[in-house]
Amino acid sequence: MFTREMKKIIKHYVNFPAIAIIGPRQSGKTTLAKIAFPKHAFVSLENPLTREFAVRDPERFLQSHENKYGLIIDEFQHVPQILSYIQLDVDAKNRKGYFILTGSQNFLMNQAITQSLAGRVGILTLLPLSLKELVKNKLIPARVTVEEVVYNGSYPRFYNEHVKPERLFPSYIQTYIERDVRQLVNVGDLGVFQKFLQLCAARIGNQLNLAEIAAVCGISATTAQRWISVLQASFIIFLLEPHFENFNKRLTKLPKLYFYDTGLACNLLRITSPEDLVIDKYFGAIFECFVIADIMKQYCNQGLRPPVYFWRDTNGRLEVDCIIDEGKRLFPIEIKSSIDIATDFFDGLKQWNELAYGPQKIDALNNFLVYAGNKQQLRSAGTVVPWKSLASLVEQIQKLRQAKTVSRKKK
Repeated sequence: MFTREMKKIIKHYVNFPAIAIIGPRQSGKTTLAKIAFPKHAFVSLENPLTREFAVRDPERFLQSHENKYGLIIDEFQHVPQILSYIQLDVDAKNRKGYFILTGSQNFLMNQAITQSLAGRVGILTLLPLSLKELVKNKLIPARVTVEEVVYNGSYPRFYNEHVKPERLFPSYIQTYIERDVRQLVNVGDLGVFQKFLQLCAARIGNQLNLAEIAAVCGISATTAQRWISVLQASFIIFLLEPHFENFNKRLTKLPKLYFYDTGLACNLLRITSPEDLVIDKYFGAIFECFVIADIMKQYCNQGLRPPVYFWRDTNGRLEVDCIIDEGKRLFPIEIKSSIDIATDFFDGLKQWNELAYGPQKIDALNNFLVYAGNKQQLRSAGTVVPWKSLASLVEQIQKLRQAKTVSRKKK
């Protein structure tokens, strides 16, 4: 049993009549709900008979599971119409923290929630294990290599059941395609969709070019857009949007594509071991994905929407891998898969700072270089963060933001 960071913040959501925990399949949503609300009754709509009952008579279904403390409804996206009846119950009885809803399809739930439970539900996104959770739960040895962590991925089942990645992920992909994809979209040839998924993995860290992916896959651009939406909705991929500031530069408008789990991406790219990963042509892109996905997890585990972007001009000569927008302050992050630090690694940070704040305005504490090595350093152009210290990077940035806020107030 793992301790999840999100358990700390769920208690702040109990004033909502309903709490929705959404995220990819096998990310630990059901386990977290049961641990956080041990006295709640539990019902899963994965069960065909239970689901049929809920579809046929939603009101009686809820009455039959009436409980003094509350009710956990697992995979509720299978019966989205039940939310209308939950709304009636919520409005009539106003029981705080009574309904706990878990599900693995984002856009179906957000659409349903918008229509039925707006203002009545607190929404949390639980992604696979973050690096901080891996360390705190002692799931990785002290001398683990970065390529091992990246290759194994962060799904709880790997660490709970010790299923090898080469067995875990093909089964996950097959289940995902056969169950979720067919439910979300009409795919005539599932083999073509799997090829599309592999093509997406091969473009990790690249700007999304739907026309190019569609042409290689042999589908229309419209179909490609629909399939990208499916992958986003089921928390397989996310699109990192460009950050726009008026730096008197023409900036790119295309998002970059990343996977939430690097182990899944490695399997799709047919990388068969950590040793093969570190010498593979995709290692740099996958390491970048690992860093950005973990930053996303750290924000989600706090119940926050990740303020994470990238920055790039239209000709691609100037780029910063990650920009964290904390309101009054921007924190640029460069990501390098090298175990050594070269001086030119800081070039993007320097150029961005000059555009954002003017020449000679670099504050090394507010600029970060995350790399695959093990030594933390403070350079004149930025703070060097070893990959293991990534686990606390968001907390470090939030402390810097708070310190800046306090300083301005004193002035």
